[in-house]
Amino acid sequence: MNDKMKKLATGILAGAMALSLAACGSGSSGAGNASETGKGGSGGGQKVTIELAISKSSQDSAFVAQDLLDEFEQKTNIKVNLQLLPAEQTATVLQTKLAVDEVPDIIQYNLASATTDLNLERNFEILDNEPWVERLLNKDVLSAYDHVYSFHVSQDTGMQGVVYNKDIFKELGLEIPDNFEEFLAVCEKIKSSGITPVFMPFKDNWAANIWPAAAFADWAAKNEPALFDDINAGRKKWSEVPEFAEFLQQQYEVYQKGYTNADILSDSYDMAVGKFLNKETAMMFMGDWLIVNVAEKDPNMKLGLFAIPSSEGASLGASPLGGQLFIPKKSKHMAEAKQFLDFIATKEVAQKIVDNQGYVSNLSDVTTPELPEYKQEIVDQYITPKKTVLTTHAYMLVDRSELYRLLQDEFAGGLDPEGVLKAWDEKFSQLMKDKGAEGF
Repeated sequence: MNDKMKKLATGILAGAMALSLAACGSGSSGAGNASETGKGGSGGGQKVTIELAISKSSQDSAFVAQDLLDEFEQKTNIKVNLQLLPAEQTATVLQTKLAVDEVPDIIQYNLASATTDLNLERNFEILDNEPWVERLLNKDVLSAYDHVYSFHVSQDTGMQGVVYNKDIFKELGLEIPDNFEEFLAVCEKIKSSGITPVFMPFKDNWAANIWPAAAFADWAAKNEPALFDDINAGRKKWSEVPEFAEFLQQQYEVYQKGYTNADILSDSYDMAVGKFLNKETAMMFMGDWLIVNVAEKDPNMKLGLFAIPSSEGASLGASPLGGQLFIPKKSKHMAEAKQFLDFIATKEVAQKIVDNQGYVSNLSDVTTPELPEYKQEIVDQYITPKKTVLTTHAYMLVDRSELYRLLQDEFAGGLDPEGVLKAWDEKFSQLMKDKGAEGF
């Protein structure tokens, strides 16, 4: 693995490991509150408006809650105007804005994706010297290339695997499967009970990548650690790893055996919460954010998460921490944008956000609330024993949307697993050429 990718991957994975650490209540605050840093205050100075760009799919972010924005404006006389970007075009729109110097003052994005999609080093401000940095418990989840580039009050990464209904498993006497054959046996027992074993919402093509993203990464970590470096350098192709085709076939076999919803290419993710609430399905290949979504509707529903059972003793997939805030180098209101981060980082504001969202705090003077049962289980069963693996998202240097469409084609009957990988090889090679990557 090259040095830059190694540092980035290590940082993101460190964030997953940090879940097992509770934030302590000691430590210096290191930052004044917003009323001190906001020179104008609510009563003086000319009002400034800063632009914060965010995907429409993320507009429930804690950082853009209206009461928080109102409080910031009242204390600093700085108004935050939201630029809501189309979810499916967020990367493209931001790339265009950065290219023509029409940049917002703050961008909410994903650190791992920012390195590949938005040219992190060229386009974004290094935040090493901001006052809140000295209070960070885990700089790694906000860092790349040995610098802090992003901000978040949490160090909690998303975990990806099989979300499952604990009550259904208990009622049917089922154990967590440790390999693919055991998983198929679990599916058969659930199907016999009259419940759909697995919900596949593959109208949203990204959902088809949850299984392979974890399975590919788990295999590579245990069998060929330099694999993604070799792929990114053009020394090896995706189709040259026979196990990858096997993992794609596994997911297709779950569908082929009748263990899923019938209309997988018509059903979407926004149906998933209802499927679980109504006990229409027992499992889904997804991240732990689905558990949070279900708990918001029914806190009494007991869901858990286990690793994608693609091979014996598979590790749980850890996706990069998402939703960080970045400041473009060409921000027209750099000082005010930094004031907004200072405001969120104050002990009082950050504590409210961490409490409301159930985050694992990343600030030394902000206390982590008691973890939900499912999250504590993830800590105990996967993170503490070091059974997590960074998903392939962290190693992909190009846009993955074409891969997602190819995975849809497999379920539409147009491509077999080998065909998916060969077609992705061609697209991947072209995308890497377009980036000017060596070896292509």
